[in-house]
Amino acid sequence: MSARSKARKRALDVLYASEMRERSTADALTEQAEAGVVNDYTVELVQGVTEHRTHLDEVISTYAQGWTLARMPAVDRNVLRLATFEVLYVDDVPDAVAVSEALNLVRDLSTDESPAFVNGVLGNIVRDRATLVP
Repeated sequence: MSARSKARKRALDVLYASEMRERSTADALTEQAEAGVVNDYTVELVQGVTEHRTHLDEVISTYAQGWTLARMPAVDRNVLRLATFEVLYVDDVPDAVAVSEALNLVRDLSTDESPAFVNGVLGNIVRDRATLVP
């Protein structure tokens, strides 16, 4: 597993833990850093998702046909936030890589239906990327 793949998994862990424990992402990130499992890209992802969360959630909600964010499994919701952040805000990550990494995470950590759902949402976001970048 590449360093960035590990960073994405750790960022997902931080975002998920923050949401489940109703804690700030900064506190969850600090907790992970104290455990020695955070690298710079993990920090960039968590901070980026946190900073742009309103826009990310609006975009995801627009493309998640028939699903509200609250209705999605928490893993799917946070993977979509991570991947959408990478697609819209991280120029050195190709869109295909962001989507592929997201699919790997949901295959390993979520429901059997999650990969198809996440792929569909992200595919549409990538297609319309030019109109979604703030």
